[in-house]
Amino acid sequence: MYAPVYATGKIEQRHTSTMKRQDIKRTPLADSVLASLEPEPSIYRVHDGNGLYFRVKPTGHKSWELRYKKANGKWSWLGIGTYPEITGANARRKVRQIQTEAQENNTPILSKREQKEAEEEHNTKNAFEALALEWLDNRKRSWQKAHEKRVFSGLSHHVFPVFGKRNFLEITPMEWMKLFQGMQEKGVYEQSKKVRRNCAEIYIFAKITGRALYNPLEGLHRFLDSKPSENYSHVTVEQLPDLIGAIRSYSGDELVQLGVRLLLLTFVRPSELREAVWSEFDFKKKLWSIPAARMKKRRDHVVPLSRQAIHALEELQSMSGKYQLLFPGRKDKTIPLSNTAFNMALRRMGYQGQQTGHGFRHIASTILREQGFPRDHVEAQLAHVEGGVSGVYNKAIYLEQRKEMMQWYADKLDSLIAPIRKINAL
Repeated sequence: MYAPVYATGKIEQRHTSTMKRQDIKRTPLADSVLASLEPEPSIYRVHDGNGLYFRVKPTGHKSWELRYKKANGKWSWLGIGTYPEITGANARRKVRQIQTEAQENNTPILSKREQKEAEEEHNTKNAFEALALEWLDNRKRSWQKAHEKRVFSGLSHHVFPVFGKRNFLEITPMEWMKLFQGMQEKGVYEQSKKVRRNCAEIYIFAKITGRALYNPLEGLHRFLDSKPSENYSHVTVEQLPDLIGAIRSYSGDELVQLGVRLLLLTFVRPSELREAVWSEFDFKKKLWSIPAARMKKRRDHVVPLSRQAIHALEELQSMSGKYQLLFPGRKDKTIPLSNTAFNMALRRMGYQGQQTGHGFRHIASTILREQGFPRDHVEAQLAHVEGGVSGVYNKAIYLEQRKEMMQWYADKLDSLIAPIRKINAL
């Protein structure tokens, strides 16, 4: 404790000296002046220099403000900070920095509110969702409506809730990796791959339109898990009769049952069947023409239809023929069934880990090659584009031979069923 100060036998009271603003002699304002300026009944400001003002409220609250001209030519005030937290030297330094940046960038000085509004406008303009919708609007011209809705559904379900409002220039590769790893942990490997490809293309769109310098998804696929091998699981030829019987006796959704039957008979990729539209089918010519936009290799493909496949399609048409899609969604009829629908049905039949929709392609390839059908014919039917097929892909290549092959295959599947079941052949 400090001892009191005594003078002439009495205790002297120490007090801080005060100053009225009319007593100010010079600027910039000294720290002693800043501390001692008295408040007045009304707010007043003292010019410190270079557009910087010291403001004093009637309550004694003191702060710094910069007088500046807005973009519209009107004068306004920009808060620099409170005193004594911001000293005179610091306030002057901040003002010089603000003025220098505005001059170098050839931009007007903005208030905090204007800065926030400008930042929000910038973020909205550069939001990933806004960029993605612009890309989608550009790309949809060459897509079928169902494909457009499928792409939008994948983005709106998996990406927009996480990154939709984010500035696309600020989303890091690590953040994208975590997003797709999360999708893979849910088991949606195919969806994860498609969404990732679309997002990568969105950044390519940003690059060619001069809004991005690099693509944060470039090379990302190398560090993501590949699809589990179970996705291509399939039974042996010896086990096939029992599988056909299980498909025929399936008591679940009739639409899905017919879908599995058609996968068996046509051995197309599950997505190619699930997203099919009725306009692709010619029942008279017994041909199914799949457009390039829906094919993995982005090339048109023609599938000859056996009598059994036509019969299954006629059954299906009686159920979904009034819609554009063969397999419309349960809620939204303009969107295909879930990409897990066929595999879930096979699981319910007791074939989890033994048979998948994609696995029917392996079964067909094995049977046809073992029966001596030319490799080129089988590969063409599987839409595998190889240099050996004349080096150029033709959607109708080996079409007549493939018609015979597909009918033989459907008849072969019928012959595998026990005689008592043959009456109700596929």
